[in-house]
Amino acid sequence: MDSPTSPDHANLLRFTTVGSVDDGKSTLIGRLLMDTKNIYDDQLEAVKKVAKRKGEKEIDLSLLTDGLAAEREQGITIDVAYRYFQTPKRKFIIADTPGHVQYTRNMVTGASTANLAIILIDARRGVLEQSRRHGFIASLLQVSHMIVAVNKIDLVDYSQDVYNAIVEEYDEYSRKLDIKDITYVPVSALKGDNVVVKSEKMPWYDGPTVLHMLENVHIGSDYNIRDFRFPVQYVIRPDLNFRGYAGRVVAGTVSPGEEIAVLPSGLVSKVKTITTMDGDLEEAHAPQSVVITLEDEIDISRGDMIVRRHNLPQVENNIDVILCWMGNEPLEIGKNYFIKHTTRTVNASITKLIYMFDVNTLHRTDATEHNLFCELIKDTHHTDVNTLLLNEIGRAEIKLTQPIMLDQYNKNRETGSFIVIDPDTNFTVGAGMIRGAVRSIEETIHAEEKTDVEELPIKVEIERDPVSLKEREERYKHKTAVIWFTGLSGAGKSTIAKSLERILFNTGIHTALLDWDKLRHGLCNDLNFSDQDRIENTRRAGEVARVFYEHGSLVLCTFVSPLRCQRDQVKALIPDGRFFEVFVRCSLQTCIKRDPRGLYKKAIDGEIPQFTGINSPYEEPLSPDVILDSEHKSIEENLKALLDMLKKKGIIRK
Repeated sequence: MDSPTSPDHANLLRFTTVGSVDDGKSTLIGRLLMDTKNIYDDQLEAVKKVAKRKGEKEIDLSLLTDGLAAEREQGITIDVAYRYFQTPKRKFIIADTPGHVQYTRNMVTGASTANLAIILIDARRGVLEQSRRHGFIASLLQVSHMIVAVNKIDLVDYSQDVYNAIVEEYDEYSRKLDIKDITYVPVSALKGDNVVVKSEKMPWYDGPTVLHMLENVHIGSDYNIRDFRFPVQYVIRPDLNFRGYAGRVVAGTVSPGEEIAVLPSGLVSKVKTITTMDGDLEEAHAPQSVVITLEDEIDISRGDMIVRRHNLPQVENNIDVILCWMGNEPLEIGKNYFIKHTTRTVNASITKLIYMFDVNTLHRTDATEHNLFCELIKDTHHTDVNTLLLNEIGRAEIKLTQPIMLDQYNKNRETGSFIVIDPDTNFTVGAGMIRGAVRSIEETIHAEEKTDVEELPIKVEIERDPVSLKEREERYKHKTAVIWFTGLSGAGKSTIAKSLERILFNTGIHTALLDWDKLRHGLCNDLNFSDQDRIENTRRAGEVARVFYEHGSLVLCTFVSPLRCQRDQVKALIPDGRFFEVFVRCSLQTCIKRDPRGLYKKAIDGEIPQFTGINSPYEEPLSPDVILDSEHKSIEENLKALLDMLKKKGIIRK
């Protein structure tokens, strides 16, 4: 198996197709298989026989993916159907999921490992509740890329107006979601328009085909390659001379000789060997399955996790989660369930339901408010304050009898997810995404008091600003936000940010521009290029950005900030939805040629011992809000992408 950053791994795309009933998901996949020559003769013959038996003249392409007899008889998809195909450019694994509301749980299964989701919308019916539900679930599951295929466009005479109306409605809805990359394509899966071949019947559409998007979408930055996580699945002990730990690397990389820690015990050692069926490896990376041996004899068992000593996950037994309920029986507060997280299964109980989501409006309904509402409308089916029904989604708190080793889901999908199992039936009844640990008010106060004692010799009370942020936004007529430009030195961060500030300023928007040069000659003149100095430089920049943000400015920050932990530290200072990470992508070779300050030359000559790109690493963002290609695109094109993003997020007016 290949590294997430290797060309071979980037050449494999996992995607899921979702949509309402009869929107044409299976037909679209059948068209992809047919037109890319990925159908065997016996498959085609079997489909012809089914069509003949049903008295149909034309081949039903959906039958190429509807594998169950019940599906073929009804002409619908019931279970998740996985299909494999390839083109000269890429290999694909497809999860075709059912559209019925009662099978939403299958959609969760199919999307949980996907890099991309194709949401189909019937051009005749427009945006339905299921269309919104599927977009919402894809957003929750952190599916990084989305294609909205407006299907059956042939049945509305290839109408541009119909297509534009659907795009406008769904785009308005998607702005409320955490979706980084969304593309709209008008298609006819039955006729083949814009699926594999560009359609001549829609001259008004100048975008890519579905296959072009699938072959060219960039997924290398979607993977977490920094945080090494190895849940132990099995201990191999064939004799007294060998003890190995088998499992799958779910994130990051590791090599022999590296220091590791074993959780939850906290014991430390070094990696001795990494072994597969093909022999020893010099490095293991996600998602390889390997056997690791250590230099020390340590008591390790299934469910433990091996990690880098200085890169640790959280170890918690009280977690804050987003929960998708999949059980036919309602969720029961206080009932004993099993939580399966990586290779560890523990007893747990759901102690609190905080709120539920309305997938149409994305409104978060407080559980108590929901109960009162149900009583008012005499809804006898859902009046329990503390429950979720089949396919409902909410935020909850879970208490575990034993700790688990976790990361937040938005940082690591593998260690940030779990399933809920009913011990009475052994059925999977829920799937969850971890937001973090639950902290009580007492714990929070205690932590703050501890910080005051240890770090602040004199406790200073911070007074509330006399003018609120809401008042400032109403006066300035725009939202406040922090736009954080990251990328190699010389990539063009400052050039783009300065041009953006001029445009924003000319339209009356209050802006503030912070860059490394300004801080280096003032606030950060005591810092150099060491790792610790870089982290401190970013911390100070983040604090300054927060001050400007709280006073109503749209803050533009241009800092290399090479480590993800640095950028995450700043992001944590700013409220959700108001911090935007902009990755200015440019090859190292081009940056060295530009070298606007002569820093690369100094680094190459040894005058700067730790310079990003030369002798210090740069970690690309995993899920940036915008990727700007400063090497191949003009400043105008990049500025348009930024302005479109700010308008889409509602920060500035259209």
